[in-house]
Amino acid sequence: MNDTARSGLTGLIESAGVVAILRADSDRGLLRACQAMAEGGLRVAEVPLTTPGALAVVSQIAQEMADRVLIGTGSVPDADSVRRSADAGARFIVSPTFKPEVLEASHALGLPCLPGALTPTEILTAWEAGADIVKVFPAHRLGGAAYLREVLAPLPHVKLMPTGGVRLDSIGDWFAAGAVALGVGTSLIRTDLVEAQDWDALTEHTRAFVSAVDAARA
Repeated sequence: MNDTARSGLTGLIESAGVVAILRADSDRGLLRACQAMAEGGLRVAEVPLTTPGALAVVSQIAQEMADRVLIGTGSVPDADSVRRSADAGARFIVSPTFKPEVLEASHALGLPCLPGALTPTEILTAWEAGADIVKVFPAHRLGGAAYLREVLAPLPHVKLMPTGGVRLDSIGDWFAAGAVALGVGTSLIRTDLVEAQDWDALTEHTRAFVSAVDAARA
């Protein structure tokens, strides 16, 4: 897979506008949850490697939903984890921090890499090293959307995906501040609905998120 293909995958993430973070204490119900969320318009999701059975879930989603959901792995700590993620079917890699070996291993396999950073120096370092999108994490701790806007004022060329504390009612603020996509965890994949196996409610909740993203970028 070449740089053009990697750029195309990055474009899919930007086009979707929201990456669902399927983080859970158990892998039980995650495939079914992803299916329900896809019914609501979800197009991109990541399974953090901190979730039990993460790679098995990635493999299931990659095999059964490849035409509907672009699946990646998150919380990726090292190059070996990148390779194992790719073997399972991951199409992009997300990490909480910037680690050169993770970026290099991802690009060697033709996969977009979205490393985490917080300060302007960290963000620019990750971007100049070749990050496809920089995950701003934890995004809400230093002023939320206002912080993102201030970072982008001198760095308008950097693609940022705020993650952490993103809620339905703040989607418009993040995109107005310059985000290219949003990483969203428990406020999107609601654990109460997954535990109750209320898939219809999860579908409708996802539809509300996707509609809010579309409206914010219209």
